[in-house]
Amino acid sequence: MFHSCTRLRRPFLLPIVLIVAIFTGLLAGPLPVRAEPLVLVATYDGVINPVSAEYIHDAIAAAQEGGVQALIIRLNTPGGLDTSMRLIIKDITGATVPVVVYVAPSSGRAASAGVFITMAAHVAAMSPGTNIGAAHPVAMGGGDMDKTMKEKVENDSVAYLKSIAEQRKRNVAWAEDAVRKSVSVTEREAMKLKIIDLVAEDMPALLKQLDGRTIALSSGPIVLHTAGAATREFAMGPRLEFLKTLSDPNIAYLLMTVGTIGLMAELYNPGAILPGVVGAISLILAFYAFQSLPVNYAGVLLFLLGIVFFILEATVTSFGLLAIGGVVSMILGSVMLIKTDAEFLQISWSVIVPMVALAAGVSLLLVGMGMKAMRQPAMTGREGMVGSVGVVKTALIPRGQLAVHGELWEAISEQPLQPGDEAEVTGVEGLRLHVKPLSQKKVV
Repeated sequence: MFHSCTRLRRPFLLPIVLIVAIFTGLLAGPLPVRAEPLVLVATYDGVINPVSAEYIHDAIAAAQEGGVQALIIRLNTPGGLDTSMRLIIKDITGATVPVVVYVAPSSGRAASAGVFITMAAHVAAMSPGTNIGAAHPVAMGGGDMDKTMKEKVENDSVAYLKSIAEQRKRNVAWAEDAVRKSVSVTEREAMKLKIIDLVAEDMPALLKQLDGRTIALSSGPIVLHTAGAATREFAMGPRLEFLKTLSDPNIAYLLMTVGTIGLMAELYNPGAILPGVVGAISLILAFYAFQSLPVNYAGVLLFLLGIVFFILEATVTSFGLLAIGGVVSMILGSVMLIKTDAEFLQISWSVIVPMVALAAGVSLLLVGMGMKAMRQPAMTGREGMVGSVGVVKTALIPRGQLAVHGELWEAISEQPLQPGDEAEVTGVEGLRLHVKPLSQKKVV
């Protein structure tokens, strides 16, 4: 009896054991899964401006939300705006993930504002054939700073970069020289001077060298595991790409030229609408671009003065002197428009010459067409009736009716005219026309 009872209870024990095992597993939590480490890469090549600040801010936010091992900012910049640079550094220092600034590719650089950003990174790295330095501040807006203001700005920049270098335990003396003396060094020299931490040929080499490094974050130290890690590129997006394109000085110059021509075409041909709309939008976009460029407003005035000279050339007899003055004024304004020694911010001659020729041609064409239209006799109203030819409907002896432009008018003629004769209008008196017989061609 005992054995038979035992056989009956065994089928009920198995489900109970399974339920207990599943319940115990749920309480213990899911089994650990080993995930492949991931590194986010943000590539920026260009001037440091509001676009770059927003892009890097978004990249850091995405890295923090994605739980990646690190964010690598692949940087190549000639410098840029102080305000945008400080926003980027603020985001880097407050990041909860390690931020690595990697100056690349070969022949790239981290100049001016790029020096500050590179030295503010948790890890600073450079590719062979790159350089870093020349962080002396310059005035934006086309004006020169006086001696007192120059010293203030320089001292402020020195203090800021020295504090960054001290925080990251980098070469403080060189940081000061980079601002005061605009010194610049290669990647090998930067490594010897302890300005950067690593020199890596490419991204895999950089990830290998980063592996095992301990990074001190505000939330505490973290050890990087990047050897063989997967990389994912953080795209800038079409909106930021568009705004970045606008910040190019050549694009800004083109927009200003097109905007000026468009508004001028609308003023000389009211009602065309399209030139005015295109011109207004182009000028607004040009003004947006100029806010991140060292614009010399004397250059803007010379550019506009050239347009005025072209307009006057079409209305005043100057034997070409005003046209020559317009060309000279526009070229000088274009050269002076961006006041900087940096080549990357200067307007190309291949853009200046065609735009000056286009502005001159369109200005002379539009104004010439307008003056020609003004010289033509009126085609509507009372003045438009003079010279018109009509057909006599009732005999003009001397009064009768005349059909002109499909309308019947009361007419007076000094010479008798019969129905069917043609008559030319010589004057208008109220609603009465004065006419004369239409001269006939002589037959030889």
